[in-house]
Amino acid sequence: MTETLMVNCACARMGVDRADYGLIADAAIVVDDDKVAFVGQFGALPAQYGGLTPWDLQGRLVTPGLIDCHTHLVYAGNRAREFEMRLNGASYEEIAMAGGGIVSTVSATRGASEDTLLAEALPRVDALLAEGITTIEVKSGYGLNLETEMAMLRVARRIAQLRPVAVRTSYLGAHAVPPEYAGRADEYITEICIPTLRAAHAEGLVDAVDAFCEGIAFQPDQVARVFAVAQQLGLPIRIHAEQLTNLGGTKLAADFGAVSADHIEYLDEDGVQAMAVAGMAAVILPGAYYTLRETQAPPIDLLRKHGVPMAVSTDANPGSSPMTSLLLAMNMACTLFQMTPQEALAGVTSHAARVLGYRDRGAIAVGQRADLAIWDVSHPSELSYRIGFNPLHKRIFGGQS
Repeated sequence: MTETLMVNCACARMGVDRADYGLIADAAIVVDDDKVAFVGQFGALPAQYGGLTPWDLQGRLVTPGLIDCHTHLVYAGNRAREFEMRLNGASYEEIAMAGGGIVSTVSATRGASEDTLLAEALPRVDALLAEGITTIEVKSGYGLNLETEMAMLRVARRIAQLRPVAVRTSYLGAHAVPPEYAGRADEYITEICIPTLRAAHAEGLVDAVDAFCEGIAFQPDQVARVFAVAQQLGLPIRIHAEQLTNLGGTKLAADFGAVSADHIEYLDEDGVQAMAVAGMAAVILPGAYYTLRETQAPPIDLLRKHGVPMAVSTDANPGSSPMTSLLLAMNMACTLFQMTPQEALAGVTSHAARVLGYRDRGAIAVGQRADLAIWDVSHPSELSYRIGFNPLHKRIFGGQS
């Protein structure tokens, strides 16, 4: 048993329904192996911990370790040329219809070995860890055939073996229609997407199932077929929906008891109400909004009105959000969407944990996993306030720094 006593710090406990960050100004935190054993005012520290050598944090802020709950970190190549095309006037849909977009990354990813995919992914992972992230989600979706989808999921699993980070995987076979199935989306779902889901699940590679319900991807009836199989397999369901148009994907996901709807810039109040009734969370992705130069912001006020929890994530991917800074995503959520700094921090801690199905992290409380971030700041609002500045002092993963 190893016990660590942290003193002379501020602690943002976070957690569901905590006002003012759950902030304790003069805090003490005791970590016992990989769990939090005490958190509270220093003056209330139990006598049993009085003999521990204190770790003086010199007034720094402690938060839960951050959680990036929506990423596409495993892929090959980049899409810098398409970025240039968009700046010259081409739309996301036009680039996709011309064979660019997701399909161009599919070609590069199919041509890469698992070792190459891992080597390209690790620097992106390291960038996140350097900002205090302790848990990430990684999606497939750039293979669109059995071999490459399975390879992506295996690589995602390997990340957790090579870096001190927890990884959740999401199967995103319904991400785009590959070129060899152009005009035959239904056949792709039948012949590739669903069989690959079953195979990946049998190999223990899948923690959740996702789909992109959009005019340039899949229609609601096609997504429903994938979700029906996910339900049969007992897998949590998520959806990319209402990013470019309102096709009703969020309502569909709510009918299936999904845990989240992500993007949702074009979601209306009926859709938000459906999320609230189903107990879903929203995942806000300002990086894609920014990169695509969108003008339709997600319905933050409606989400607040109906009590829908809001997670925040990087959406790290090679096309629409080539961003590996969760701190920047927090700032963008505040500046672009008028979320508050407290909402942004909850979005990368307690609400992000909920999206990924974790109950043992996302807050600092007795019995919770000791995934912590120590910051060179005095108040949690500073984490959303700064741009291009990383104030992380130390990252603690499972009690280990």
